[in-house]
Amino acid sequence: MALFDDIVEGFGSSWVPTVLVGVGVALVAPVVIPALAAGMRPLAKAVIKGGVMVYDKGAEVLAEAGEQLSDLMAEVRSELDATATAAADAAAAAATDGNPLAG
Repeated sequence: MALFDDIVEGFGSSWVPTVLVGVGVALVAPVVIPALAAGMRPLAKAVIKGGVMVYDKGAEVLAEAGEQLSDLMAEVRSELDATATAAADAAAAAATDGNPLAG
């Protein structure tokens, strides 16, 4: 074991370990990178699919909210028209003293 300890100790103070790590990475990278890419593809598809589903649901919610707002606006306009008509009728009645033929 003393020989192995001497070899390992000698690596600590030189550039050899750095070179060995670089060579190891260069040898392993062609195998590891495609495997990682193959593993990441389903994950990326799931993330994109989730994003599309959230977008579609958001568009649906916004469309329904817009429709409800449009209905509310129509209701308010109808009430305003009814109020204006009632006020005009009241003004006309006051001007003729309640007699529709007078005037």
